[in-house]
Amino acid sequence: MRNIVFLLLFGMTLLGCGIFLAGVPVQAEESGKELLMATTTSTDNTGLLEYLMPAFTEKTGIGIRWISTGTGKALKLGENCDVDVLLVHAPEAEIDFVNKGFGIDRRLIMYNDFVLIGPPEDPAGIKGRNVSEALQVIRSSGNVFVSRGDNSGTHKKEQSLWKSADVTIPEKEPWYRQSGQGMLATINVAAELNGYTLTDRGTYIKYESVAKNNPDLAVLVEGDPDLLNQYSIIPVNPAHCPSVKYDQAQIFAAWLASGQVQKQIGEFKLLGKPLFTPNAGKE
Repeated sequence: MRNIVFLLLFGMTLLGCGIFLAGVPVQAEESGKELLMATTTSTDNTGLLEYLMPAFTEKTGIGIRWISTGTGKALKLGENCDVDVLLVHAPEAEIDFVNKGFGIDRRLIMYNDFVLIGPPEDPAGIKGRNVSEALQVIRSSGNVFVSRGDNSGTHKKEQSLWKSADVTIPEKEPWYRQSGQGMLATINVAAELNGYTLTDRGTYIKYESVAKNNPDLAVLVEGDPDLLNQYSIIPVNPAHCPSVKYDQAQIFAAWLASGQVQKQIGEFKLLGKPLFTPNAGKE
């Protein structure tokens, strides 16, 4: 049973690693009916979890806390049996995680897309290009590009896009900066450096809302089929981690995939713009 003291100490440790613990304030921990989830910074930064999770606890009596971090770290937490369930967005890494026996019953929940953003004046001239051309132009121009650099789902996607563009990942180039931070923080670093970055659309809309619809960076490349951003739920495999709360994780996964919650995900908006599109059952 994860008690409050454990969670506070665990949270303090995670904060030192750039990982953040949050959750719905409930009394469920007293009965042991509480899940611990590892998830991406984008689901947390956008406010989606705070919007959805109270209804889950109200309906099921199961409390939920979540660790907000990059997908790579989230998968490692699952592998190490430190969490019960994952909500992540790096399909190839997720499938490998399941194939190795660390996770089970992966299912699609929602998607949005990635976008390339940068200064509205677009000094590199990438606006309207496809993503491969845009990255090639950024490399040639030497304009600053800020990477997450944290093994997150977005970082993994960015690396795959450089490869698809036939560009060696430019980690040693002076114009290529790595923030090692979450998505919203990385956008702010790019804005400070008047540079470009790759972000999920949901976090960009959150950034727009914080900037009161007057952001320093604009969407310049979007709509490319290679920019799909799929989110999935994965219970940690009890055969690998006997102590995980698998039955409760399954209840949570089924709840996220239910018609009512899928409708709520589709209705979640900032500035009148939807942040995610539900697609449970579309495997």
